[in-house]
Amino acid sequence: MTSSWNDRELPTTICLFDVDGTLTPARGVITDSMRQTLADLRKKCVVGFVGGSDFAKQKEQLGEDAVSMFDFCFSENGLTAFRSGAPLPGNSFLEFMGEARYAKLVNFCLRYIADLELPQKRGTFIEFRQGMVNISPVGRDCSREERNAYEKFDLENKIREKFVEALKREFPDYGLKYSIGGQISFDVFPIGWDKTFCLRHLEGEGFDTIHFFGDKTFEGGNDWEIYHHEAITGHAVKNPLKTEAILKDLFHI
Repeated sequence: MTSSWNDRELPTTICLFDVDGTLTPARGVITDSMRQTLADLRKKCVVGFVGGSDFAKQKEQLGEDAVSMFDFCFSENGLTAFRSGAPLPGNSFLEFMGEARYAKLVNFCLRYIADLELPQKRGTFIEFRQGMVNISPVGRDCSREERNAYEKFDLENKIREKFVEALKREFPDYGLKYSIGGQISFDVFPIGWDKTFCLRHLEGEGFDTIHFFGDKTFEGGNDWEIYHHEAITGHAVKNPLKTEAILKDLFHI
């Protein structure tokens, strides 16, 4: 596929963004200011997002018009993808794993979580997705206040970090990668199915510059692999305001 972005000032440049903590607050909603910044950026170059959540959750944060706000939409690291609103070929975590191995993984996680001593536990500890499973020791049904409290507890006690190490010991031959992201959970996916997976969809587009913006660029964070990829110009941010500031400086918007 050849480039068809000649309506942009920089048709061979694309900016890719993580969602949580980069375009929006964690599990929060995009601001009008960020919407306008992205609209201005699309006049300059091609724009896309890539995140581990499914598309339904991403639309909760970015808006129901997300597919028209961005040139590329990469949900579940690109296992579900859209280009100019049209779906691209996908893949499946369950097909990779097989039912028997997947069941062993889930059973181990549930037993491990049952034995954890945490200030709170809520519901949805394991969320099955197209290209991965998301594991949350506290449960994804926790409130925003509980989410913030758990994040602090997790940083102090390394709950997710220890959980990941236990999984690595238990399933050394499963070919899995573990990535801590957001406030309360971590992702489990096949090696190579991290955020760099989305780059497969950009092959043949004619991009010679690929910017990536993310807040979890530390080792073990879910932006680490793509941030350090040889084809990427990486930008580490702490919040959406920092993202906007870098964009305005880089692209004079």
